[in-house]
Amino acid sequence: MQALAQSLIAHRLVKQVLGREDYAIISELVEPGSLVLDLGCGDGELLEWLVNNKRVRARGVEISRDLVQKAIARGVSVYQGDINQGLADYPDHTFDYVILSQTLQQTQRPLQVLREMLRVGKRIIVAFPNFGHWRVRWSHLVSGRAPKTALFPHNWYDSPNIHFLTVEDFEILCAEQRWKIERRYYLAGNRRVRFLPNLLAEVAVYLIRST
Repeated sequence: MQALAQSLIAHRLVKQVLGREDYAIISELVEPGSLVLDLGCGDGELLEWLVNNKRVRARGVEISRDLVQKAIARGVSVYQGDINQGLADYPDHTFDYVILSQTLQQTQRPLQVLREMLRVGKRIIVAFPNFGHWRVRWSHLVSGRAPKTALFPHNWYDSPNIHFLTVEDFEILCAEQRWKIERRYYLAGNRRVRFLPNLLAEVAVYLIRST
C-alpha cells in the first residue's frame, strides 16, 4: 500500500514538473539505478529527472545541436547524433532501457530503429502519437485534407511526422516481429484510456522486450 502511494505521488510530481503524462509513465517503468539511453532526448528534461530521482546512469542522443547544448547544461550526458544511422557504437544489451518518446513517427526507417533499440537494450520504452484517434479521422473526413488537430497542428508540407502509425499498426508490427509487449498504456490528455484505444487514445506508451 505504501509503495502504491509513493508511486502515485511520484507520478503526480513528474506531471507537475515535466508536464507530460507519457513522461510520468516512463518514470514509473524505469527501475532505480538502471542504465538508460534516451533517443531523441531533446533538451534532456526527462533524463535529468531520471538521474536526480531514479539515480539512473543516463545517456542521450539528439540530432539538434542547440538541444544537445541545453541538455549538457542540465548536467546530463548527451551527444549529437542521428538515430536513423543506427546505434553501431553500442554492443548488444548495453542498456537496461532504451527510450524513444514521441519520435518514432519522425524517423526515416522506424523498423530499423526499433530493431536497433532492442539489440542494444534489454527493454525498450516507446511512446508515440496515435494517428487513429477519432479527431484525426474526423478532421480528414470533414475537410478532405491532411488532418490537423491540437495534437497534430502542422501543415502537410512542414510536419516533422513522416510515418502515420496507429495503435493497431504498432501492435500488429510487434506480433509480426515476435516482440513481447510487457506493458501498454493509452492516454487521452491526462486520462488513461481503458477501451477502444485505437479510436480514443491520443498517445500510446509500450514497454517491450525481444523474445
